[in-house]
Amino acid sequence: MTGPGGALLVVGDVITDVVARHAGPLAPGTDTAAVIRTVPGGAGANVACWAARRGGCEVRLLGRVGADAAVWHERELAACGVRPRLVVDADVPTGTVVCLVDEGAAAERTFLTDSGASLRLGPEDWSDALLDGVGRLHLSGYLLFGGSSRALVAVALKAAQARGVPVSVDPASAGFLAELGPDRFLALVEDVDVLLPSRDEASLLTGCPDVAEAAARLSRRVPLVVVKQGAEGALLARSGEVCARVPAVPVTPRDTTGAGDAFTGAFLAALLAGADPGRAAEEGCRAGAAAVERVGARPPVRD
Repeated sequence: MTGPGGALLVVGDVITDVVARHAGPLAPGTDTAAVIRTVPGGAGANVACWAARRGGCEVRLLGRVGADAAVWHERELAACGVRPRLVVDADVPTGTVVCLVDEGAAAERTFLTDSGASLRLGPEDWSDALLDGVGRLHLSGYLLFGGSSRALVAVALKAAQARGVPVSVDPASAGFLAELGPDRFLALVEDVDVLLPSRDEASLLTGCPDVAEAAARLSRRVPLVVVKQGAEGALLARSGEVCARVPAVPVTPRDTTGAGDAFTGAFLAALLAGADPGRAAEEGCRAGAAAVERVGARPPVRD
């Protein structure tokens, strides 16, 4: 069953996360004690899992993985309630991210990223039939940082436009966004209806340090802009003005990895279920809070 608003199709990265939680600063040239776990991740896959956890719509995912971890990732996605369609790359292993998580009060994280097979997703992996029964298409911004996956974005956007399917994009990485260039990124996403940047990404895209002004400027180019601000909640902008501010849910963070993905997944699922953007953002903030209270970027698997 796809639900009254149709299914959510997420196209994006499926990654193996190696999460290393360490207390205090890293010690260059010697050992730093850490708790290390290997867990499934990837911004696109995480969004799909949190959307499925929210419920109210069927969630599908298109991604590319290596043969080394394809079975594991498919099983983990299905356990979260996602219908995966994973293209298996015979030549390149699954992407891997090493997440260094400081166990200080903010639980901040640093990523070392090997995109592997994820950015080799290309137009040949797309079929317009993927949009059958789909009420919304979400594209992980990581797709825009590789040539093949960037070409897929163009094909998927064109197909969605032809069917009248609305499209959302999460910029995904301030570091990679700076390399691509703000102007190029905005040109690539000019036809989307929802943009979900972080505070840093919104400022980078506009050159404006004030997050409210940055959101307002972006909303002159994209109909709805939702800026995720972590512990400061989220703000929404339309037609050049901030139209809502949604507070965060107070929590004690353990691992901030995937908090933005959790927000995005719950927000999009709520939209498809008929919630207005403000209410959907409230659900996004609750999901983000739940995400930072646990290690890893995915929700717990329900029995």
